[in-house]
Amino acid sequence: MLEDLKPHIQDLRTRLIVIISVLLVTFMICLLFWQGIFDIIKKPLSDVLEHEVAGKFVISGMVEGVFVAMKSAFFAASVISTPVIFWQIWIFVAPGLYKHEKKIVLPFVFFGTIMFAIGVVFSYYGVLPFIVKNVLLFGNEHFEAYITAENYFTFFIRLILGFGIAFELPVLCFFLGKIGLITDASLKGFFKYAIVIIFIVAAIIAPPDVISQILLAIPLSALYGISILILKFVNPAPPPDEDDDEEDNPTSSQTPQS
Repeated sequence: MLEDLKPHIQDLRTRLIVIISVLLVTFMICLLFWQGIFDIIKKPLSDVLEHEVAGKFVISGMVEGVFVAMKSAFFAASVISTPVIFWQIWIFVAPGLYKHEKKIVLPFVFFGTIMFAIGVVFSYYGVLPFIVKNVLLFGNEHFEAYITAENYFTFFIRLILGFGIAFELPVLCFFLGKIGLITDASLKGFFKYAIVIIFIVAAIIAPPDVISQILLAIPLSALYGISILILKFVNPAPPPDEDDDEEDNPTSSQTPQS
């Protein structure tokens, strides 16, 4: 059995080496341009501090700036390397898939990537500036905001990745509906639990104020509703079976005996 697995293990090793090598090379290049990368990351905060809120952007330790620079470079390297990572995963997985399975997986990866990018752009331009502004404005007449680079970077990554992953929900539901695992009725039945989970996720991602959490929960709930609509066309729940109704009413099939 180990001999049968050996070619797959060697292939996996090759794919991992390629992925790690590409990540390392890209990381080293991005590290040279980390200041420009971090300028993009901190722009929503910089705009608020410049025009709306009294405050400063600071570091709280001697090596915090170094760590933030490395994290910014690694974040950019991960984004740039994503096509290569997906391609290597596909090369490893494709030989074990049937032709009809490949027809499902390829569109799933393609549209999943697009939806992830839409989620990132939506959070960067739509959600992040609003949250940063309103959170920092709260009590700003009494306090001056001192935002550490590490604190903001962690918040930025959580929000960006959270929305990117959340926007995968309609694509994932389409895929699961296509292979018959879920229907629109199953999502409707799970709705009340989904709302609770959505608000828990929003509480984890967002700052600890109710307005920000509601602001995050609204688009997440909308995505859940869109997923139900998609399943209504892809894999709707079957209508009630008339035979079941007859079984529930046995007197309708009985005839009087003479």
